Amino acid sequence: MQTDTAVPELAVVVPVKNEQDNILSLIGEIHAALEGVAFEVVYVDDGSDDRTPAKLAEAKAEFPRVRSVRHKESCGQSQAVATGVKAARARFIATLDGDGQNDPADIPALLARLREAKNPDLFLVAGHRHKRRDSAVKRYSSRFANALRRALLNDETPDTGCGLKVFSRAGFLDLPRFDHMHRYLPALYLRNGGQVVSVPVNHRPRERGVSKYGTIDRALVGITDLMGVMWLIRRSSVPEIDAADE
Repeated sequence: MQTDTAVPELAVVVPVKNEQDNILSLIGEIHAALEGVAFEVVYVDDGSDDRTPAKLAEAKAEFPRVRSVRHKESCGQSQAVATGVKAARARFIATLDGDGQNDPADIPALLARLREAKNPDLFLVAGHRHKRRDSAVKRYSSRFANALRRALLNDETPDTGCGLKVFSRAGFLDLPRFDHMHRYLPALYLRNGGQVVSVPVNHRPRERGVSKYGTIDRALVGITDLMGVMWLIRRSSVPEIDAADE
């Protein structure tokens, strides 16, 4: 059994903003899914103005493996993920959206793929929501965005928008960081000479709370992000190491 002082193998990083009604239920599911794994849960409250902080305090009293970090003001999902990864103590990271649509029961399968990797620091396991439980507008806009991104970035990933991903802490911290980078993790791993695999995962309808994402505004921002990532890829090079002192 994991103790408070033990270093966990896995940190589940959950960025949230105004998700008061999803905190306790999702944390319970995470614990049930990871029985037998040495893990911690790191919530990052991205400037919530509802009862999310109070619910996190309740969760930490009930579940000792839960830790939390709070942004004074909202900085966006990518920065929240980065804050959580930096705060984590574990070698491996799993990210989950805080709205309950990702299923924590899928984490062990993705973690198993990462454990098998020859170099986990250059390996990303991405969830693929093969049966989306969103509105038709969200599904069609996401399908178009994924097709455009794959055509321009050749990132070998059918669904970069899925919040469920597993990777190493060191590998993530070696990536360039910018707003909305969480949607381009596959391309950034490939840019670093890494490998990306996609694993089908469950996707659930949102049962509580309100989505924080629009459609038109996200599409407009995505165009700028896409051009920026294309520039990063063109300007990158991966050195081939001939020899190094141990």
